[in-house]
Amino acid sequence: MPEATDAPVIMGNVPGSYALSVFRERHPVLVRQVRDALPYSLDRLRALDRLLDEVVRDVMEPLDGSAHDHAAWARWGQGRFGGRWVDVPFLWGESYFYRKLLEATGYFGDGPWRGVDPFGPVKQAELRSAAVDDELTALDHAATLPEHEQAAGVLLGSLWGNRADLSHAITASGGRDRVTDLVVDDSALLWSLLRDRPPGKVCLVADNAGRELLPDLVLIDHLLDRGLAAEVVLHVKPYPYFVSDATPADVAESLRRLAAAPGQAGKVGGRLWRAMGAGRLALRAHPFSCAPLPYSDMPDDLRGDFASASLTITKGDLNYRRLAGDRFWPPATPFAEVTAYFPGPVVALRTLKSDVLVGVGERELAALDATGSPWRTTGTHAMIQGRA
Repeated sequence: MPEATDAPVIMGNVPGSYALSVFRERHPVLVRQVRDALPYSLDRLRALDRLLDEVVRDVMEPLDGSAHDHAAWARWGQGRFGGRWVDVPFLWGESYFYRKLLEATGYFGDGPWRGVDPFGPVKQAELRSAAVDDELTALDHAATLPEHEQAAGVLLGSLWGNRADLSHAITASGGRDRVTDLVVDDSALLWSLLRDRPPGKVCLVADNAGRELLPDLVLIDHLLDRGLAAEVVLHVKPYPYFVSDATPADVAESLRRLAAAPGQAGKVGGRLWRAMGAGRLALRAHPFSCAPLPYSDMPDDLRGDFASASLTITKGDLNYRRLAGDRFWPPATPFAEVTAYFPGPVVALRTLKSDVLVGVGERELAALDATGSPWRTTGTHAMIQGRA
């Protein structure tokens, strides 16, 4: 990664900033929603109330010493506990908030709430919605299109599926439904990396479950079925994170949803089910996926996994932030420079929901800013951005 002296880390304490609104507005709402989502026992309700008080008072407390990962968070958060939530790097503070939320629900404890996804009810409602029925039915028409249109469709479906991010929906306005636009389109690079060389291993680093994960699975099926990938490794989170982020359980539920659907969707689900059994589709749930760190700090085993891939595709805004280090880079800074550390070709599919931005020229930036809309954070614009 290039020198970061001119690229300060995005912090949560800048008045009027998107990051500050997340700490001040989104996090209290999330605690209340989680509290009401499941019939938690009194001890869990009290723990959630303590977390809400901590967030509202804006005083960051350490994990209890009995937490299984207390030592890691104590190391990562050295010098930060006891201070304000907003006075830490945005990426770090968000990650720690979700870790504290899981602690409050008893997700890692020895009691009856161990392993219960606090975001599960919202994920399941979305996966079973009529909107998903309509999207799966649309695959029947897509299958009749020419090959190049099918390829473009599955890629754009995976990209724009990110608009289904449940966390973002909590504070987003109706502006999310306006006409959307691609700020950067490196789709030709993506297809050339897949078509101009023998099929190899493709890593897809997932973001959200539900309505986003389904089109991601459709894209994976396209790569396998068309011989563009010999195998696909789907990276998901090992435990619930950032409200809607996909876990292995979410992948299983999504595959069941596809396989049980009529028409083309069921065929896709069946092929993926068999690919999983044959080893052509594999799951990874690396602990680093939930670490409050950029990808430049990835451990050697994860680096080796990406290095062995002919292409890594990352999904969503959080993965983009981790790729770019969640810094205020000058927008014209080339994506290839910022991601030079990444061990192989990488393409990011991202709808914009935070301030970090690279690879956008001054003229394009001025035109977007002239609209007067908060286009960097509302999910109305997107990027397909890559480096060979």
